[in-house]
Amino acid sequence: MPTPSMEDYIELIYNLMETKGYVRVSDIAETLMVYPSSVTKMIQRLDRDEYLNYEKYRGFTLTPKGKKIGERLVYRHELLEQFLNIIGVDKDNIYQDVEGIEHHLSWNSIDRIGDVVEYFKDHPHRLEELKDIQKRNE
Repeated sequence: MPTPSMEDYIELIYNLMETKGYVRVSDIAETLMVYPSSVTKMIQRLDRDEYLNYEKYRGFTLTPKGKKIGERLVYRHELLEQFLNIIGVDKDNIYQDVEGIEHHLSWNSIDRIGDVVEYFKDHPHRLEELKDIQKRNE
């Protein structure tokens, strides 16, 4: 299982591959605000743990294992954003809150949060009731 730091890299690499079609060390370093040498060390570690294939001076790609983890991490991030939005967290706080909690929840908790999000999507009148409660409690 990847560490939280490894997860951050895998999630970022997955997102960049999906949007740009490629990833450079400099893209990762800039986004995570770390030195390129730190990125290279993590890339080597991810290669060693078979999350990606790395060829020195040529680049890297996610392995099927890395891609599967990347998809799951993106799902977790998006799900937590949806959940916090549903329960009324201020939009300005959502991204930072997700970044703060996503590595500290079990996959079981993530799955249950997914159930709650699905419930409110399937029962929009319940979401309106929740918003009424929140207005009363302000």
